[in-house]
Amino acid sequence: MNKFIRVNMTTKEVVTSEAPEKYAGLAGRALTSNFVNDEVKPTCHALGKNNKLIFAPGLLSGTSASQSGRLSVGAKSPLTGTIKESNTGGTFSQKMAKMGIKALVIEGMPEEDKFYVLKIDMNGVTIEDAPAEILGGCGNYEAIKVLSAKYGAKVGIALAGPAGEYRLPTANISFKDPEGNIRSAGRGGLGAVLGSKKVKALIIDDAGAPGVTLAKPEEFRAAAKAFAKALTTHPVTGQALPAYGTDVLVNILNEAGGLPAKNFTTGRIDWNDKISGETMNATISERGGDGKVSHGCHAGCIIRCSQWYPDKDGKYITSGFEYETVWALGAGAGIQDLDDIAYIDRAMDDVGVDAIDVSVAVATAIEGGLLPWGDGKAALEAIKQIATPTPLGRIIGGGTAIVGKVCGLYRTPVVKDQAIPAYDPRSVKGIGLTYATTPMGADHTSGYCIATNILKIGGYVDPLKKEGQIELSRNLQIATAAVDSTGMCLFIAFAILDIPEGFNALIDMINARYGLSLTADDVTALGKSVLKAERAFNAAAGFTNAHDRLPEFFEYEPCPPHNAVWDFTPEEIDEVFNF
Repeated sequence: MNKFIRVNMTTKEVVTSEAPEKYAGLAGRALTSNFVNDEVKPTCHALGKNNKLIFAPGLLSGTSASQSGRLSVGAKSPLTGTIKESNTGGTFSQKMAKMGIKALVIEGMPEEDKFYVLKIDMNGVTIEDAPAEILGGCGNYEAIKVLSAKYGAKVGIALAGPAGEYRLPTANISFKDPEGNIRSAGRGGLGAVLGSKKVKALIIDDAGAPGVTLAKPEEFRAAAKAFAKALTTHPVTGQALPAYGTDVLVNILNEAGGLPAKNFTTGRIDWNDKISGETMNATISERGGDGKVSHGCHAGCIIRCSQWYPDKDGKYITSGFEYETVWALGAGAGIQDLDDIAYIDRAMDDVGVDAIDVSVAVATAIEGGLLPWGDGKAALEAIKQIATPTPLGRIIGGGTAIVGKVCGLYRTPVVKDQAIPAYDPRSVKGIGLTYATTPMGADHTSGYCIATNILKIGGYVDPLKKEGQIELSRNLQIATAAVDSTGMCLFIAFAILDIPEGFNALIDMINARYGLSLTADDVTALGKSVLKAERAFNAAAGFTNAHDRLPEFFEYEPCPPHNAVWDFTPEEIDEVFNF
């Protein structure tokens, strides 16, 4: 895997070369973040010609290793103004790896006002006019059908939805999953960057690809088996997530008093059973039809935390129906009908927006008087307007920070203009430090302290106390940066934190794949180097420690039922990245 492909949309020139030597040993997030730090002007406008968009599979992508189908996409974010790595499932990463493509870079921007499709196969990259029927408000589901019919059912697809065409700050890049549904590189507005390059879609066809070569096949297979065993035997990855999906967290966080509700005014609700993972499981099981309680977002997924959620007649509505979406719309905006939330989730996938930022934007819009409390139909209509887009559609599609400004609110739950996800930082203090300090803007996946604060995985640090939180957030952010570089799903962390054999097997797989002799210290060093590159970019873009702060209202508004407040000093927060 060593092809480095550059597509210049100004000149329409495609250059394929060997990957630069300085990127040897880097993949996934390690590659995207180092590349962006090296080649993107930190002060550029994210939607201008000087931004660059890079797609990179991970170190283990394309192998038979469980959970290794994730793809990293990097650029400067139009939402946050910071560096951004956004991560997705689907089929794209594995196809890139099997074709020997280490990275694909899109740079420049056309002078002409028209959209293109990039077709990638073993002969190279061709630039074609985008079909007219997938432009001008066409939803992603229909666009995938059109592109699959034109290029073949087995191709991988990445595309900018209507939100990306309009370059809205919450626009994601949507990816076709193995069944032709949608997965997303969701956060940070990278779909707007793709739209700014006038690239509507990328098609990847791995027919004739040589596949991935293993330096030590027998050792790899043994390590892969041990790794899979750790995943299937851990109670979270082997039992809870396959049965209830990520939505299992609704009842858990509600009980812990850390479920942000009514736009972060309380940490507990009394309608949790209406939107919980247990209820989702029961609903899918009862309705049958297209419904699937457990489903993988990419080939080789054995955790299978996704699902197919059907309507009352058993017809598919949406998949990848995540806790964050259910939380923000159900607890944050007060929508108590899972079907309503499912249709909104589908609509967000169809227009191509980040389901976290836009769902939190809906709750914020309610506080600002733009939408009624608990009205799923009104929220759905507002999100559908993003495809037009109406003024309301543009405001909601602009994200939580924009909604807060338009509505004149000071209680706007964002860090670096990115919406705060599904855990209240006053009641789960470790995750608050991650929100504040990650280079990505508020992002729970950058250092998932919930594992230790709430689920007691990898030890236990009391979520309501300050002690141990700085070290917890720091260590998990370092570990996550390394995991994001492997092409592995972040949820492997549950097993490798608790099962030493699982962690050792992960390192053994990398060593057997490349003929290396890495140690745990090398993995830690990789994670640190990624974070340093990201923070270097942000510093050059004008970000300082003063931006690594939570919204002020968390400091003086207690969060029931614990009545906790955010009580870390600036000096304490700054210690997270003291390594």
